[in-house]
Parts: sequence; structure tokens; C-alpha cells
Amino acid sequence: MAEPLTPSAFEPRGPRPPPWRAPRLRLWSVRNARLLEAVYAAFEGVLGAAAPLLARIGFERLERPVAFVERKVKGALFDCRMCGDCALSTTGLSCPMNCPKALRNGPCGGVRADGNCEVYPEMPCVWVKAYEGSLAMKSGARIAEILPPADHRLKGGSSWLKRAREKLAGAAP
Repeated sequence: MAEPLTPSAFEPRGPRPPPWRAPRLRLWSVRNARLLEAVYAAFEGVLGAAAPLLARIGFERLERPVAFVERKVKGALFDCRMCGDCALSTTGLSCPMNCPKALRNGPCGGVRADGNCEVYPEMPCVWVKAYEGSLAMKSGARIAEILPPADHRLKGGSSWLKRAREKLAGAAP
């Protein structure tokens, strides 16, 4: 059977992580959602201001190095899956692509009483953490927004450059 052209955005990274390697930094990011929201807003402003320069250099030329840096930074802070269609700012800084079912608009019906995942009982539910993070954020009400399905064609690409392209397109006359 031929390999699909566009792989799934949820791809477990090998075997399940051992219990002693808890996602401490990802949980720290959710607990400090207010601070990271402010950092992200400042970074998004810089991206918007730099969009014309980035366009002159060439978004295609920048894609690989920027995606590499983004993968390292967001991978460490949020256990990012590089879906290319980032929703962190609307999900309490808890990446919905970490959900084993890849649900982007809220939890499944199987969240355990302790707030853990139905599929991986030792893992906190991504959406329980998203709700906790959204309570700390100024724009926390955005968690109620309905998100479109992830565009799997963007997988592996930089959502930072995607945002810069959108800013540039919005500024064009």
C-alpha cells in the first residue's frame, strides 16, 4: 500500500514515554499561561512588523530554518506536534494535537474523574489542562471558539511564518 501524501498530524513519537518522564515543562506552560500569553503577543507583534522583511527574503527560503527553531522552542514548551495550524492561543496554551484522538474543539466523553486521559490513563487530559490555562489568560474566553479541522497539508511547516503571511496579507491594500 502506498504511503499517504499527507500524514496524520497526530503521530506518537515512538513508544509511550515512561512514567518518570512526565511533561513537566508542558504543564509549567499551562500554569504560566498568562505570562506566556504576553510573551506570545509581543512575539506576534514582532512577526507582524517583520513580515515585509520576511517576504523580501522569501517565506519559502525561511521555512526550513524557522520551522527547525519553532520545533525546538514549541516542542520543549508545549510538546508541539508541528501541525502547522497552531491553536495554542485559543486553547489555554495546551496543544490539542497532544490529544491521542487529536480533538481540536474540546474533550471527548471519556475524560476520567481525576482529569486524566481515557486513552493514556497516566496522562492529564489535554483539554482539562487547556481549560485551566484559559482561566489564567486575558483572552481565555477564546477557548469557546470553534476551531476548523487542522489543515494536514501544513504539517511540519512553521505556524510562525503562516501567521506572518496572514499579517502581511491583512496589511496589503
